Amino acid sequence: MKKKVVVIGGGNGSALVNNALKPLVRDIDISSVVSVCDSGGANGRLRERLGVLPSADVLRAVLALSPYNYGLLKKIFRSNRFSEGKFEGHYLGNLFLMLVARHTGDYIGAVRSLEDAVEAVGTVHPVTLDQSDLCVELSDGEIVIGEGVIDRPTNSMREHRIIRAWLQPTPMIYDGARDAISSADYIIFAPGSLYTSLIATLVVEGMKKGALRHSNAKFVFVVGNAYEKNGEVGPTILSEVISELETYLPRPLDIVVYNNRTLTKQEKVYYQKKQWGLLDIDVTDIEGTKIIAADFERKGGGIDVTKLSKVLQSIIL
Repeated sequence: MKKKVVVIGGGNGSALVNNALKPLVRDIDISSVVSVCDSGGANGRLRERLGVLPSADVLRAVLALSPYNYGLLKKIFRSNRFSEGKFEGHYLGNLFLMLVARHTGDYIGAVRSLEDAVEAVGTVHPVTLDQSDLCVELSDGEIVIGEGVIDRPTNSMREHRIIRAWLQPTPMIYDGARDAISSADYIIFAPGSLYTSLIATLVVEGMKKGALRHSNAKFVFVVGNAYEKNGEVGPTILSEVISELETYLPRPLDIVVYNNRTLTKQEKVYYQKKQWGLLDIDVTDIEGTKIIAADFERKGGGIDVTKLSKVLQSIIL
């Protein structure tokens, strides 16, 4: 019987894990539960103008599950932006999902249509079908509202750490996401921005005290070795990242996988250009949690999905 694997997260992190799981599709069923609270960029403009769910993370997750070349699909669906007219600045994939959803009145049907079009080997679920905004409280008591603002904080905001996060108004978990999580054998929490990608997916009503609590799945956290220096103001030390994530989970993580690659000079330059900082790895042993150190760095910088696939295969199969 195939293992049921659910990926939880948003943005590039979920897409990377989806890509890494694809070679294992003969032995696993893949579901991906993604955040839908983006408020910046083209997503934010469509959301504000038309009241539709922001779909960038859903789109990336679907494309990553296609057997076809992910890089080419990204160029077709995410790089081709309209240069004029009412949809100036928007790209094909978002408009596809929006137009099908508006025509049929069924957002999930639009996602399934895209999955069919690219022959996806797994299923993508938005974590909710309700509109909401990500909110955080900073250590000085300031409340910041909106994923776009949290992800690109002002200089004054950068002086204070995030101490808690929630969604406003509180959305309900989508039934499909709940069912996938409840029946999973493994739940993989994807790398990426801790608050705006991962925790944003965990603070919907029915997640921590519902689907995750009732799941018997192994909780696996894939940690990238980098964070955005100009991004959200969160922890930069592995033990603190784990502790903060577990605040939003009903029980501790079973497995933590981190990237232990020592960067080459060329890769360090790449990280500097990207404005990425390196996570401080301060723990190699946590009682009750298996810590796995592995090299899944891509030559030149970033995550290598082929290497990550082998790591995940050793855990799941």
